[in-house]
Amino acid sequence: METIYLGAGCFWGVEAILKRQDGVISTEVGYLGGENSEPTYREVCTGTTGHAEVVEVKYDKEIISTEKLLNLFWRLHDPTQLNRQGVDVGTQYRSGIFYTTEEQKRIAEKSKADFDANNSFNKKSVTEITKASEFWIGEDYHQDYFDKNPGHLCHTLRDSY
Repeated sequence: METIYLGAGCFWGVEAILKRQDGVISTEVGYLGGENSEPTYREVCTGTTGHAEVVEVKYDKEIISTEKLLNLFWRLHDPTQLNRQGVDVGTQYRSGIFYTTEEQKRIAEKSKADFDANNSFNKKSVTEITKASEFWIGEDYHQDYFDKNPGHLCHTLRDSY
């Protein structure tokens, strides 16, 4: 089993899609990359803690490769937007791949280079590729948000993957 952390804007929709992929064993949403210990959602939303909203993805790379997981990651958001995804604005919404192994780092760098070469958005990616720091699990009400809130506007997005 491997663990990787992916930041692609608001973690609710990202988790809803990633958790449904064959080979993904578990997901949890939370915060990574900041200064404060045990940050809260309210603190992270200020944009002053340095944390990113991320999804911790535990996966069996024999079933879903890191490459396949990252190919999906690039399609889940606009990785050319700096510190925002749509109406969500702030450093906590930044695009990031937070790796736990050197192999993941190598795959992430190649994946980003491939994305940039493809030029899908007519801009280069601003996605950071950084070694994972301590992960802080988000509050219970954020976990499995779309399963708990099936009427949410973006609910249909998660069903399309």
